Amino acid sequence: MLSLLRPALVSVGLFTVLLGLAYPLAITGAAQAAFPQQADGSLIIRDGRVVGSSLVGQAFTSARYLQGRPSAVDYDATGSGASNLGPLNAELIAETSERAAAWRAANDSRDVPGDAVTASASGLDPHVSPANALAQSGRIAAARGVDIAQVQAVIADHVEGRTFGLLGQPRVNVLETNLALDEAFAPEQPDRP
Repeated sequence: MLSLLRPALVSVGLFTVLLGLAYPLAITGAAQAAFPQQADGSLIIRDGRVVGSSLVGQAFTSARYLQGRPSAVDYDATGSGASNLGPLNAELIAETSERAAAWRAANDSRDVPGDAVTASASGLDPHVSPANALAQSGRIAAARGVDIAQVQAVIADHVEGRTFGLLGQPRVNVLETNLALDEAFAPEQPDRP
């Protein structure tokens, strides 16, 4: 019995060290060497403090800022996920209708982009469509007291194309655009970020 137990314990110890310590450390080291900014979470730092990540959405409620997609998890990364409500679910229809009415009122617009009222699969999408961003430009310009064309120019500068020129859709990173709006139209007292 002891002759069988010894090799099993040695194997467990060896694979614990190899796969539980050495491999994760090697992968972490390679990621830090090759992609240090991404490996650290793609954090955005302003004035020496972290204001967010370019990969995780945040809630922006001020009229001065571009607002992101709704979140099924209230932008809490520890519980990311979708609501899993189907397109004919009465609760989803009511939520979407309510969001659309609020969006129309806030942005003085009849047309509501789909991504303005529907959450992404993770609930943490940091992007909106260019159409959604541009539809919010009137509200942002009015709240900041600037010309709408100036806000639209900042948004246009932050449209990201398809990944590798063919994957996904053009998109606008909400946090990065809001920081650019603050830089372009220096608020006396920023609400956020």
